[in-house]
Amino acid sequence: MMRLDEATARAAVMGGAVLGGGGGGYIQDGLERALLALKLGKVELWTLDEFVQAYGEDARLLTCSAVGAPAAAERHVTPLDYIKAAQLAIERSQEPVRGLITNENGAGTTVNGWLQAAVLGLPVVDAPCNGRAHPTGKMGAMGLHALAGYTSLQVAVGGNPDQGRHVRLVVEAPLIHAAQLVRQAAVEAGGLVAVARDPVPAAYVDQHAAKGAIRQAIELGRAMMAAEAAGGRAVQEAAAKYLGGDLLARGAVEIVSLETRGGYDVGRLVVRCDGDRRMELTFWNEYMTADWLPSNGPAQRLATFPDLIALLSEDTGLPVASAELEVGLPVAVLAVPRQRLILGAGMRFPELIQEAEAAVGRPLLNP
Repeated sequence: MMRLDEATARAAVMGGAVLGGGGGGYIQDGLERALLALKLGKVELWTLDEFVQAYGEDARLLTCSAVGAPAAAERHVTPLDYIKAAQLAIERSQEPVRGLITNENGAGTTVNGWLQAAVLGLPVVDAPCNGRAHPTGKMGAMGLHALAGYTSLQVAVGGNPDQGRHVRLVVEAPLIHAAQLVRQAAVEAGGLVAVARDPVPAAYVDQHAAKGAIRQAIELGRAMMAAEAAGGRAVQEAAAKYLGGDLLARGAVEIVSLETRGGYDVGRLVVRCDGDRRMELTFWNEYMTADWLPSNGPAQRLATFPDLIALLSEDTGLPVASAELEVGLPVAVLAVPRQRLILGAGMRFPELIQEAEAAVGRPLLNP
């Protein structure tokens, strides 16, 4: 059991930002929410074993997340929206909710559930649905979409009431339909909603979640923080060393193409590297592919989702989200093979990866 504090919060957000792989929210937002949670009450991170010992394997864990397009100009979600979403989901749950898990790692998403835990007096359990960020709710549903007859409970809250866009949605439906309705709620709310969903037994989480991935984010963040005094490249190298990844290239962002479509940020970028070499990355919220672009001949694939692809600032070593891309930005490209990550069950369904293929127009299953 870990009592979370400010230093741990910073490490969790920094490490989570790398594991966000271009998605998973913003560093400043994640840090602000984490520190607010610590001011509001006690926040403890439990292992799943500790949770089962305390409450049993049938005790329910509720997933806390956010859904939307990070680059949407009118996105508006408050701390109260996160708390209200959890409260509504707990009220509708057929069994008492005893703990909270996050949907994924990311700058903002690693700390999902901290606010709710502080206010509601529940533990945060180190068993996220996925150990890296992913674009769709189904990818973070631990395989629930494949359970015949499963009815998903999802609550979405967000949007600016001053603009007449505040949305509060409670839906019970097959998971695929529930996820689509929540995604549409994000669009109607201006681009982003706080979500609480799917209270499931700890026994199911044990078989399908990414157990220990929050501690991985914290330890990664600590390694990066220890290197900060030596500069941005030292931070990059610390991240690569801890994760067992490779810094594929260094250069400046030359081209950025981004549009917000259907509640997602989708597009591509090109990094111009030393010797006029170019690397292309595609993204669907998260970075999906990394390819060398030779002057003639086919592209050479270097990394493919769910491998982790991250852009790290040359100045600070911190990750750059896909929604933060700017032409001229100096970056390094980090790739970490999926075998080095802690992944949840949602990464094992080919049909979910096919959706990402369609979104970015690049092969992912057979690159």
